[in-house]
Order: sequence, then C-alpha cells, then structure tokens
Amino acid sequence: MPRGQSMLTPRNTTRCPKRKISLATLLSGLAALSVILTITIQLIASYQSKKRALFDTTLTLNHSNAMKMSLTMDSLFKSMRSSLQYTAGIMADNRLMNEASRYEYLELMRKSSNYFNSIVAVDETGIVRTTAPQTVGTTGTPLTTDASKEALSLRKSYTSKPYISASGRLIMFMSEPLFDKDGLYRGMIAGTIYLQENNIIHTIFGSNNMDELGTYFFVVSSDGSLLYHPDKSRIGENVSRNQVVGKTMQGLNGSEQVVSTRGVALLAGYSTVQENNWGIVVVSPIEKVYEQLNRDTRLMLIYMLPPFLLLMLSAIWLARKLARPFVSLADLVSKIGKEKVDLPVPQSHWNREADLLTRTIMLAVADIQKRADQLTQAAVTDPLTGLMNRRTMEDAMNGWIAEQAPFSIIVTDLDKFKSINDTYGHQAGDEVLKHLAAIMKQLVPVVDICCRYGGEEFVILLAGTTVTDAFIVAERIRLTMEKSHEPLGKPVTLSLGIAHYPSHALSAESLFLQADQALYEAKKRGRNQTVIARSYEVSAELNQTESRG
Repeated sequence: MPRGQSMLTPRNTTRCPKRKISLATLLSGLAALSVILTITIQLIASYQSKKRALFDTTLTLNHSNAMKMSLTMDSLFKSMRSSLQYTAGIMADNRLMNEASRYEYLELMRKSSNYFNSIVAVDETGIVRTTAPQTVGTTGTPLTTDASKEALSLRKSYTSKPYISASGRLIMFMSEPLFDKDGLYRGMIAGTIYLQENNIIHTIFGSNNMDELGTYFFVVSSDGSLLYHPDKSRIGENVSRNQVVGKTMQGLNGSEQVVSTRGVALLAGYSTVQENNWGIVVVSPIEKVYEQLNRDTRLMLIYMLPPFLLLMLSAIWLARKLARPFVSLADLVSKIGKEKVDLPVPQSHWNREADLLTRTIMLAVADIQKRADQLTQAAVTDPLTGLMNRRTMEDAMNGWIAEQAPFSIIVTDLDKFKSINDTYGHQAGDEVLKHLAAIMKQLVPVVDICCRYGGEEFVILLAGTTVTDAFIVAERIRLTMEKSHEPLGKPVTLSLGIAHYPSHALSAESLFLQADQALYEAKKRGRNQTVIARSYEVSAELNQTESRG
C-alpha cells in the first residue's frame, strides 16, 4: 500500500498544473472563440441584410427618379406639341398674314416658351416661307432632309428621330400640318430642337452630373443612341446592347442590376417617355454602394470593439497569470542553441509545480549552455592558432556567393615547412604556425576572415575587395613574415595565391581551386611570392612595383 500511495501521489501532483493551465487556455480560448464567432455571424448577417436593403433602396430610388423624369419629359413634349398645334391653328386661320407678321408671331412664340431653337413655316410645296430666327437663313429654300420631307408628305403630327444636321448639330424637330378652313393642305409648322444647345429640354436634362454616390442618368433615343450623358464624348453612341436600354426600346419600365456596355456593374432604374419613345435610365455604380456598405460595416465594428476587447483582455489576463511561469521557461529553453542566454534570478511562484520546474530547468540550462559554448568555440576555431577553421571559411564563402557579394581569397602556404619540422621539431613548427597566425591577425582587417585550412596552409577571405587590394594585403603578410626572424631565428617565407569572386570563378569550389593553382604557380616560380589566378602578368608588374617601392 505505501508503495501504491507513493506512485499515486506524484501522478496527481504532476497533472494538477497541466489541468489548471489547460483549463485557463480552454476558457480564454472558448471565450475568445465564442465572441469572435458571435461578432462574425452578426457582421455577416448584418452585411448581407444591409447589402440587400441598400440594393433594393437604390433600385427603388433610381426607378422612381426615372419615372419622374420621364413624366416631366412627357409633359414637356405634350406642351411643345400643344404649342405647335395652337400656332398651326393661328397660321391656318390667317393664311393671308404677310411675311413680317408671320415672322413676328413665330419669333414671339420661340422666345416666350424656349421650347424650340428655331421655328419654320413651310408651304405645301416644301419651300420654307418664314424662319425664326432669321439668322438660320433657310427662308426661301426647299426642304432637304429626309425627315422634313417625310413630315410634309404625312400631313399629320410628326416627331423626328434625333439626327446630325448638315451643321454638325444633334437635332430633332416636331411638326404640325396646316389646313385652311376649306380643309386644303397648306404646309406645316415645324419646331427644331438643338439637343446640345440652350433650350428648355437641355436646361432640364442637359446639366447631368454625378452625385456624391456616383448616381447619374442618361437619355437614349428610340433606337438606343445616347442623347444626354455626363460624359459628353459619348453623345450619339449607340448603346442598344445594354440590357435596360433594350427594354426602354420596347416601351418597358422597371429596375434591375445590369452590366453596362463598358463592363461596369450598375443598379439601374429605367422608364420610357410615351410621347417620343425615348428612354431615361438612372444608374448607380455597385462599387459605390459597396463603399457605403463597407463604411457602415466598419462603423458597426468600431461600436462592437470595446466590449469585445474588454472580454478578451479579461480572459487573456487570467490565462497569462496561470501560464506565465511556463511561458517564461519555454521561452528560455527555446533560446538555447540560438543565442547567448542570460539566466534570470529564480523567482518563487505561487504555483508549487511551476516553482519546482523553474529551479530544475535553470540548473539544466546553465549546464547545457556551458557545454554549448565550449562546443561552439571548438567547432569554429583552430585550437592551435586561434584562427577560424575550414568549416567557417566554407560557410563564409557560400554565404557571400549566395548574396553575390564580391570578395577575394588568399591561399597561403609556408615554404619548406616539412624541413622545418624535420630540422627543428614539430613544436617549433607549431610556433611558426602561431607566429604566422599572429601576423595575419595584425595585418588583416577585423571585418575579414583568417582561417587555418589545414597543416601549413592558411586562407584569408577579404570582403568587398579587388584583386589589387588583395595583392597588397598578401604582400604585406609575405614581407612581414620574411623580415621576421621569429621564432626560429631566421626568416621563414610564404607562397600565396589570389583569386577573386566573381572575376575568376562563380562557385566556392572553383574559386578555391583557382587560388590554389595560383599558389602552385608561386611555388613553381621559386616560392616566396604572390601570384594572382590567371593574371600572372599583373602579378609580375605588381611584384616589380613592390620591389621598386
């Protein structure tokens, strides 16, 4: 039984902190998840509801505006028709009215109503008898356009389709026949409307601008050509391929979502003018509706954030209070092997298990870090000379080549080093190696890398240098070593080979091979000299310059 109790007790004590931490995490997670889900569902539902409401409201308003405008235009054209009919009656009853009287009457009618830009009286033969204003200059000339000839031949009320006149204007006209008291046809009265110039229609429908939400309207003729549009360059363009324009051409009214002939998604309301079969379309870009919808959604989200944040902060505070010691330990352990870890002073925790675990891990981390420091130092340095080792050299070369950063490599070899070992012993040879390493450390900038490659062979990596710079450094090392009598009491010479990335090679292996071949060439030439890979002429010139200096 005591044995069973001893096994049971640690099992309970080790599970308690896990259960507490898991519960805190679970509670904070559930609280956050429930709030997030609630807000998400509410936002989605509200977004979809407002989207539908905005779309419906926009479609309804656009249709209502299109209907109002079509009724306005319909009433306007009926008034214009009535005005022409009244004038035709006056002119028919006073057939013997002289030219001056007819002109004064037509001019009075034109100026008083601003319905028409010009009014003409045409006899039954198609000759223009009177024109108001006279500046039009058509008096006494025959009718030339197909529409005017058709109106004269029909002998009834007529409204032409918009067309481009000889003067380049977009115009249309309305006409009424003239019958005398005996019922004989005496010609017609025609009022001309310049659709893009000053008149009552242009005043009402020509000042067409977008509002702050991008809503605008346009007017199309019975054949689908644009008569009024905010973009003046599109006047006269045929847009009958537009779905709602096609419906106005069929005399329909309504509202719907549509894509324009230029690929823009729109919410359109449309209506047909009964008097002239024109169509009026009021549109709002869906993009603008979405912008308004997104603004409303952001505003709602702002109102919802404070209580959400308060709840989240409360849950996070409780969870962090429970998990703080374990998070600290996990953070500490995660840094091992990545960086130098400064062990904090162990603190007593209110949680027994956290306190015990903290002290145990602190001791373990201290021991691991000590061993890691020793291994790291041993892994990157040469134990005899204190220089970087071959692995460090290879890592540096590969890193610089990956970054495409130019650099030079100097491969150095002690001349007749075997005879030094044979004559003076290996201990003396080691002293020579350490002496050369000391000279390298002294003459090579600290930002560059000096390595012992193996045996009596050394490598120097000079970042961002040219071949000439590397040659100067190599010669300084060679001459300093030659002039020094330490530690053997006589000079020890060097042979050096230089290569440059990317001038001589594009890979670490090839670059080292180039420098090593240059070193071999220096040995072949008699040792105690520096040779640049594949540039022996330059090397010779620099050697001569150095010797003269």
